Amino acid sequence: MADINHFEYGWITPAISYALSVLGSILGLICAGRIRTAPSAGQRAWWGLLAAWALGGTAIWTMHFMAMLGFGVTGSRIRYDVPITVASALIAVASVGIGLAIVGTGRLSVVRIIGGGLFTGAGVAAMHYTGMAAMRLDGQLGYDGNRVALSVLIAVIAATVALWLAVTVRRGLAIFASALVMGVAVNGMHFTGMSALSVHLHEQRGEIAGAEVGTLLVPIVLLVVFGVVGLVYALLAAPTDEDRAAAAYLDARRSPAPAAADPTTGAGPVGAVAPDPVGLRARSTLARPGAQFPSRRDRPPR
Repeated sequence: MADINHFEYGWITPAISYALSVLGSILGLICAGRIRTAPSAGQRAWWGLLAAWALGGTAIWTMHFMAMLGFGVTGSRIRYDVPITVASALIAVASVGIGLAIVGTGRLSVVRIIGGGLFTGAGVAAMHYTGMAAMRLDGQLGYDGNRVALSVLIAVIAATVALWLAVTVRRGLAIFASALVMGVAVNGMHFTGMSALSVHLHEQRGEIAGAEVGTLLVPIVLLVVFGVVGLVYALLAAPTDEDRAAAAYLDARRSPAPAAADPTTGAGPVGAVAPDPVGLRARSTLARPGAQFPSRRDRPPR
C-alpha cells in the first residue's frame, strides 16, 4: 500500500479551502435569504440559482478541489479526468439547488428541512466520491467502509444545518458565524472521506491519461474569481427591503392624497363645490315659485 500525504504543501491548501468554503457560505446564505422575500417566482428562481452556485460551486466543490491540490501519493503522479471532474461540480450545484427548492418553497417545516438535508447531503457525498473517481494514477483506490459512512453522515448533517440556516438566518453577524461553522463541517466531511482512501500501486507503471492539476487550476481559479465578483455585484445591485420601502414611501408622497368625504352628509369632500353646468343654477333659481325676473333698469347696459 502506497504512502499518502494529504498536506503535501503544508497548511496552505487546507487554509485556502477553508477560506473558500466560508466565503461561499456567506454569499450563499445571503442569496438564500432573498428567496423567501422575492416578490415573484422568477426572482425566487434567480436567487435560488445564485445560492446554489455559491454554496454548491464555491463553498463545497471548489473547496474540494483546492484541498485535493495537497493530496499526493508516493511513487505515482496524479491526473484528473476532465468530464468526470465537471460532472462532480454539476452534482454539487444541482443537489444544493434542489435542496433549497425543497425548503425554500411552501410552508417551512421540519419535514422539509430534513428531506432537503438528506437529498443535499447525499448529493454532496456523491460529488466528493465522484471527484475522487476522476483521479488517474498508477494504482488502485480502496476505501474503508466505516469512514465512508461517517463522511456521508457528516455531509447529511452539514447539509441539513446549512439549509436550516439558509432560510432562518438574516443578520450579518449571524450569517458570518454560521459560515464559519459550515466551513468546519464541509472541510470535516472532505478530510474524513479522504482518510478512508487507500492506494495500492500497480507493479507495472504506464502512461497516465488525464489533465494535470496545473492545467485545471487556471480555469477553476478564473471561474471562482468571476463567480464571486458576479455574486457580489448581483447582491449589491438588487434592491433590499429598505430600498423597496423607501421607494413606496416616495411614491406615496408624490401622489396627491384624495380629499376626505363630509362626515355629516357623506355627500362628497368637505368644502368641495359641486360642478355647475352652464347656467343650470341660475335657471333653477328663476324657475322657483315667486322668483322675480330682473327689471329693465337692473339689467346691465348693452
